[in-house]
Amino acid sequence: MRIALTSGLTRKQVADDLGVGMSTLNKWITAHRDTDLVSKEDLSLAQENDRLRRENRILKEEREVLKKATVFFASQKP
Repeated sequence: MRIALTSGLTRKQVADDLGVGMSTLNKWITAHRDTDLVSKEDLSLAQENDRLRRENRILKEEREVLKKATVFFASQKP
């Protein structure tokens, strides 16, 4: 259940990945929360994952801008 709680994926994605229904996953999460709190390490990993996902998105956007600039400048006549 740590996957569902810390991965940054939606519950639907986690349920699909595990091959279970949403209600089953929700029952597992509820049972897990009742018996085990998310550790500080898991929380910090989830926060780092979020930060890295944002950074990755920004870098991809920058790469696309650079690709377009390369095409533009390559088409300029000297």
